[in-house]
Amino acid sequence: MTPEQLRAFCLDFNAAVEEFPFGPETSVFKVAGKMFALSALDGRPLTVNLKCEPEIAERLRADHPQWIVPGYHMNKRHWNTVTVGQLPVRMVRELIEDSYDLVVAGLPRAQRLRLDRP
Repeated sequence: MTPEQLRAFCLDFNAAVEEFPFGPETSVFKVAGKMFALSALDGRPLTVNLKCEPEIAERLRADHPQWIVPGYHMNKRHWNTVTVGQLPVRMVRELIEDSYDLVVAGLPRAQRLRLDRP
Protein backbone atom coordinates (compact mmCIF):
# COMPACT_ATOMS: atom_id res chain seq x y z
CA MET A 1 0.00 0.00 0.00
CA THR A 2 1.41 3.36 -1.02
CA PRO A 3 0.95 6.60 0.93
CA GLU A 4 -1.54 7.75 -1.71
CA GLN A 5 -3.53 4.52 -1.37
CA LEU A 6 -3.52 4.83 2.43
CA ARG A 7 -4.82 8.41 2.23
CA ALA A 8 -7.48 7.50 -0.34
CA PHE A 9 -8.66 4.49 1.69
CA CYS A 10 -8.95 6.53 4.90
CA LEU A 11 -10.85 9.31 3.12
CA ASP A 12 -13.22 6.83 1.49
CA PHE A 13 -15.10 6.30 4.76
CA ASN A 14 -18.32 8.19 5.34
CA ALA A 15 -17.62 11.74 6.64
CA ALA A 16 -13.87 11.10 6.95
CA VAL A 17 -11.60 14.15 6.73
CA GLU A 18 -7.86 14.74 6.75
CA GLU A 19 -6.45 17.39 9.08
CA PHE A 20 -2.97 18.52 10.10
CA PRO A 21 -3.12 19.55 13.79
CA PHE A 22 0.46 18.39 14.44
CA GLY A 23 2.03 20.08 11.42
CA PRO A 24 2.04 19.56 7.67
CA GLU A 25 3.97 16.29 7.82
CA THR A 26 1.40 14.36 9.87
CA SER A 27 -1.98 13.44 8.39
CA VAL A 28 -4.73 12.90 10.94
CA PHE A 29 -7.86 11.19 9.64
CA LYS A 30 -11.02 11.92 11.61
CA VAL A 31 -14.72 11.21 11.64
CA ALA A 32 -17.02 13.59 13.52
CA GLY A 33 -13.97 15.30 14.98
CA LYS A 34 -12.51 12.07 16.39
CA MET A 35 -9.24 10.59 15.16
CA PHE A 36 -9.22 7.07 13.72
CA ALA A 37 -5.83 7.11 11.92
CA LEU A 38 -2.62 9.10 12.04
CA SER A 39 0.33 8.83 9.66
CA ALA A 40 3.40 10.66 8.42
CA LEU A 41 2.65 9.73 4.82
CA ASP A 42 6.17 10.56 3.67
CA GLY A 43 7.75 8.47 6.44
CA ARG A 44 9.98 5.52 5.65
CA PRO A 45 8.88 2.97 6.51
CA LEU A 46 5.26 3.99 6.10
CA THR A 47 3.42 3.54 9.39
CA VAL A 48 -0.07 4.37 10.61
CA ASN A 49 -1.45 4.63 14.14
CA LEU A 50 -4.81 2.91 14.47
CA LYS A 51 -7.31 2.51 17.27
CA CYS A 52 -7.91 -1.08 18.38
CA GLU A 53 -9.77 -2.99 21.07
CA PRO A 54 -7.22 -3.71 23.84
CA GLU A 55 -7.46 -7.52 23.67
CA ILE A 56 -7.13 -7.54 19.89
CA ALA A 57 -4.27 -5.02 20.06
CA GLU A 58 -2.30 -7.34 22.33
CA ARG A 59 -2.95 -10.35 20.10
CA LEU A 60 -1.91 -8.46 16.96
CA ARG A 61 1.31 -7.33 18.65
CA ALA A 62 2.07 -10.89 19.71
CA ASP A 63 1.34 -12.30 16.24
CA HIS A 64 3.27 -9.57 14.34
CA PRO A 65 5.85 -8.15 16.79
CA GLN A 66 8.04 -6.62 14.09
CA TRP A 67 5.22 -4.86 12.27
CA ILE A 68 2.58 -4.03 14.90
CA VAL A 69 3.70 -2.29 18.09
CA PRO A 70 2.06 -0.17 20.80
CA GLY A 71 0.94 3.17 19.41
CA TYR A 72 3.76 5.69 19.17
CA HIS A 73 2.86 8.78 21.26
CA MET A 74 -0.60 7.30 21.85
CA ASN A 75 -2.47 5.45 24.58
CA LYS A 76 -0.66 2.11 24.29
CA ARG A 77 -3.69 0.16 25.46
CA HIS A 78 -5.97 1.38 22.66
CA TRP A 79 -3.63 2.26 19.77
CA ASN A 80 -1.21 0.32 17.57
CA THR A 81 1.46 1.57 15.19
CA VAL A 82 1.29 -0.58 12.06
CA THR A 83 4.13 -0.79 9.52
CA VAL A 84 2.08 -0.72 6.34
CA GLY A 85 4.36 -2.24 3.71
CA GLN A 86 5.18 -5.34 5.73
CA LEU A 87 1.64 -6.68 6.14
CA PRO A 88 -0.88 -7.85 3.54
CA VAL A 89 -2.86 -4.92 2.11
CA ARG A 90 -6.13 -6.65 3.01
CA MET A 91 -5.07 -6.86 6.66
CA VAL A 92 -4.08 -3.18 6.75
CA ARG A 93 -7.42 -2.22 5.21
CA GLU A 94 -9.27 -4.30 7.81
CA LEU A 95 -7.31 -2.68 10.65
CA ILE A 96 -8.13 0.79 9.32
CA GLU A 97 -11.80 -0.10 8.96
CA ASP A 98 -11.86 -1.54 12.49
CA SER A 99 -10.33 1.69 13.80
CA TYR A 100 -12.95 3.78 12.00
CA ASP A 101 -15.75 1.53 13.27
CA LEU A 102 -14.50 1.77 16.88
CA VAL A 103 -14.50 5.56 16.72
CA VAL A 104 -17.96 5.64 15.14
CA ALA A 105 -19.27 3.20 17.78
CA GLY A 106 -18.24 5.69 20.46
CA LEU A 107 -20.22 8.54 18.90
CA PRO A 108 -23.68 9.53 20.11
CA ARG A 109 -26.46 7.53 18.46
CA ALA A 110 -27.72 10.51 16.43
CA GLN A 111 -24.28 11.00 14.87
CA ARG A 112 -23.94 7.27 14.13
CA LEU A 113 -27.31 7.26 12.39
CA ARG A 114 -26.27 10.23 10.23
CA LEU A 115 -23.25 8.15 9.16
CA ASP A 116 -25.47 5.16 8.31
CA ARG A 117 -23.49 3.01 10.77
CA PRO A 118 -25.82 2.05 13.65
